[in-house]
Amino acid sequence: MDDITDGGAAAAQPGYRRSAGTARGQARRRELLERVTEDLAANGLVDFSLRRAARAAGTTHKVLLYHFDGADDLLSQAIPKLRERRIGNALAAAGAGPADRSLADRVRSVWPALTGPESWVLDQAIGLAMYDAEHYVQLGREASRQYLPALLGLCPQHWAHERKLQVSEMILAVLRGFLVEVRTSGDEAGVAAGFEALVRALEREEAAER
Repeated sequence: MDDITDGGAAAAQPGYRRSAGTARGQARRRELLERVTEDLAANGLVDFSLRRAARAAGTTHKVLLYHFDGADDLLSQAIPKLRERRIGNALAAAGAGPADRSLADRVRSVWPALTGPESWVLDQAIGLAMYDAEHYVQLGREASRQYLPALLGLCPQHWAHERKLQVSEMILAVLRGFLVEVRTSGDEAGVAAGFEALVRALEREEAAER
């Protein structure tokens, strides 16, 4: 990805962004970010640049530099927005049905949401964080910070926090591994079998207290 810096000097001049902090400026920023986010959802991270973002937003790269600090800044804000959608869909699926559903049932219900249409873009973001940690490690760290609270909320409420955290970390690591595996190998049958093993492990975890 190329971070186009044209206009960066102008953006750095005192007063250049003065109106960006107004209500109108903030609304314009949100509008631009939403358009760029939709472009990422549709086209992914490959060949992402400030000029591509500008085309998607229907503006110029200099206007984007007025509101953002470059392509990396746009990514750091757009990717979490996509993740919020993914988490929202997953929690909606987990919350459907009886209130006393088991953790295993809830995790089974969130899997389709995690592998939905926008999932490949978020998987690319994790890959980018691993490939170029110096510039993009925050994309990976932010993922954990966004997912863990949702997973903690799926655990039985009477569990101690430490137990919830341990199980949630396990679920996050295993599901992330499955997502990488299905993207890289295409072995959907193997991933499905592994997922069933995870479900059985969660059932045993819950049964241990009975």
